[in-house]
Amino acid sequence: MAVTITWTGHSTFLVDTGAGVLLVDPFLDECPTSPIQASDVHCDAILITHGHFDHIADAVSIAQRTQCPVLCAFEIAEWLAKQGIEGAVGMNLGGTTNVPGGSAKMEMAHHSSSLPDGTYAGPAASWLLDVGGKRIFVAGDTCLFSDMERIGKPDSQGRRLDLAILPIGDMFTMGPADSLEAIRLLGPKAVMPCHYGTWPPIEQDVEAWAKCVRDGGVAEPQVRAPGQSVTLK
Repeated sequence: MAVTITWTGHSTFLVDTGAGVLLVDPFLDECPTSPIQASDVHCDAILITHGHFDHIADAVSIAQRTQCPVLCAFEIAEWLAKQGIEGAVGMNLGGTTNVPGGSAKMEMAHHSSSLPDGTYAGPAASWLLDVGGKRIFVAGDTCLFSDMERIGKPDSQGRRLDLAILPIGDMFTMGPADSLEAIRLLGPKAVMPCHYGTWPPIEQDVEAWAKCVRDGGVAEPQVRAPGQSVTLK
C-alpha cells in the first residue's frame, strides 16, 4: 500500500496511510511558510511530539473541528482536556497505540517541552510509525542521540526504516552535520528534512545538505517545498 507524506512547512506533516490521515505537530496559521491553514486540514488523528507553540499551535482548533483523537504525552493530554478537547490520549515514552493504517510508538527525543502558557509538557518525543506496510521515523525536535541506532534496527520481519524525518535547522535542534550521523545510525532508505527555513535563525542550504547525504550513500534525500509530498510505494 502506498503511503504519502506531505510537508506543510516547519515540522508539520500529513501522513496518508491509505486508511486515514495522520497530522503531526500542527503549526499552520502562524507558520510563515505553510501554504495551507488549519481550517483546510482533514485528519483522522493528531500526533504531537512536544508542547512548543510551533508544534501544537493549531491542535486545539483542528481537534475540536474534526473530533479526532490527539496522541501525545500524558501531561499534554491533561492540558488539552482543560482546553475542552475530549479526545486527548495521554501516552509516555515506549508506548504504542493503534492509528488508522497501523500503529504509532512514542519514542524518545532530547529536547525541552513546555506548553504555550508555560505549563510543563512532559518529555519531548519522536514517533515510530508502522503504517500501510511502511516504517517511518518522525524525529520531532531533537539533538543527535545514540539510541537512534536502536530505533533504526530492522524489525522482526527484517524491514528497515522506509523514511526518516529529521530536523536540520540547528540552533534549537540538530544541524546538518549531526543529521548526517543520525542518518548513519538510523539507516533509512530515504530521509526528509524539516525544522529549517521558517525563520532566519534556522535558515539552511538544503540542497547542500542533500548533496552531503547523497554523497554519503546511506539514504536518498527527499527535499520538498512546503505543500509537496513524498510517496512510499
